[in-house]
Amino acid sequence: MTTTFNKCLMAGALPLAILLSSSAFAQESKGQGEVEVLNWWTSGGEAKALGALKDKLADDGIGWQNMPVAGGAGTNAMAVLRSRITSNNPPTAAQVLGYDAQDWADRDALSSLDDVAKAGNWDKVFPQPIQRFAKSGGHWIAAPFEIHSTNWVWANTSMMDELGIEQPNTWEEFIASMKKAQDAGHTGLAYGGQPWQDATVFENVVLATGGADFYRQAMIDLDPKALDSDTMIKSFDRFRELLQYKDDNSPGRDWNLATAMVIKGDALYQIMGDWAKGEFLNAGLTPEQDFMCFRTPGTQDAVTFNSDLMIMFKNDDDQQQSMQRTMAEIIGSPEFQITFSQLKGSVPARTDLSSDGLDACAKRGYEQAKTAAESNTLMGSMAHGYAAPAGVKNAVFDIVSSFVNGNMPSDVAAEQLAMAVQGARS
Repeated sequence: MTTTFNKCLMAGALPLAILLSSSAFAQESKGQGEVEVLNWWTSGGEAKALGALKDKLADDGIGWQNMPVAGGAGTNAMAVLRSRITSNNPPTAAQVLGYDAQDWADRDALSSLDDVAKAGNWDKVFPQPIQRFAKSGGHWIAAPFEIHSTNWVWANTSMMDELGIEQPNTWEEFIASMKKAQDAGHTGLAYGGQPWQDATVFENVVLATGGADFYRQAMIDLDPKALDSDTMIKSFDRFRELLQYKDDNSPGRDWNLATAMVIKGDALYQIMGDWAKGEFLNAGLTPEQDFMCFRTPGTQDAVTFNSDLMIMFKNDDDQQQSMQRTMAEIIGSPEFQITFSQLKGSVPARTDLSSDGLDACAKRGYEQAKTAAESNTLMGSMAHGYAAPAGVKNAVFDIVSSFVNGNMPSDVAAEQLAMAVQGARS
């Protein structure tokens, strides 16, 4: 098979020699050429995190050609990747989420990373909910970058102080605080009206309304009775209540522009995954001082997650294979896991690391993720490809966005959701 390679990956910190000084893979890869990596990391915080990988590869003599495809949750990127594969021209590697990694593994398109995983003890250090997607048929087919969790609220501390708002712990307190901000002339909820963002907020509401067991039944097990239930109707009712506090200009807004509304003091809250924190950090703001982070009220006992995975495509070029192994080893190493999360806003996917180098939000999030993994409440995000395959996810997107952009009653929405999921599965 003939493949073309450009240059791709990231720019950051921490000398690669520390990571690879004892690595046989490092010795193989010196001066090998360049890699091409498809990704959708285009915002400020994401670009800095991507730069950390690019720099570490450069330290080892590996060049990089970036292949960015803008668009949150990777929907656009996956379309481009399918086109590349169809044209028999795969990139060296690609950033993907959960079920997409499994899809390419099922097509026998991916290189095995078992040798890297064995050397790095990946079976012991990465939690089972991530291994569920990073392995296929008992073999490692993806390198996990981090754990992102989606049930976070990001808050403007100055506005909270100005309005006398305490951190809300219940749904009722959450709604009351947004009403207080709106009554004072502010936007209560910074919101991006795109299907994946609609679904991100909606899954928060489902978890807050029904708890972890209901979320698993509805969003992961796809139980028709749960999808068309009184609890789901209540979830849609609460979602409609929440939507009252977004602004009229939200349709089509990118997630990072919604984050900027909170950063600038134009909005009180944003419900978004912890990649949003990378934007606050990129703006020079300090967690727990300039902005607050807390779990969406009602979801404090669970963590909905996604984990960016790097998959490597099969290649008969020995040098390219060596560079793929080097890349995987870097991504899975303790030092890089910390460095990447410091820049990206995430927490390490490895569970065996010290949190000393993480900021206040990440320290809390890291401990919560580890606790959730132990208690079986670390659950895949529907909106981000870790709860159901793409066909089901897109069916959920359609119903949820129709609800956001129309006047669909909650009972009709629940019924339509169950029907859409059933149709996508058949």
